[in-house]
Amino acid sequence: MVGRTRTVGAGRRVELIDPAVVGAALLGLSDLAARRLAAPAETPVGVVTAVCGAPLLLALLIRARRRGEIT
Repeated sequence: MVGRTRTVGAGRRVELIDPAVVGAALLGLSDLAARRLAAPAETPVGVVTAVCGAPLLLALLIRARRRGEIT
């Protein structure tokens, strides 16, 4: 149910917590990987986030297209 939101109703706030938690976890893990990847030098966290996040975004877009949610 990650990322699914209702357009109306009080349950909308609860459903918006999931994407926030997943996003925070992705950023935290990316930061950790950036620090450990080429120690003692640091890799920019934006590079690691893009490398991890881009395939995830593409997978979500492909899934939504197959379901007919986007055209």
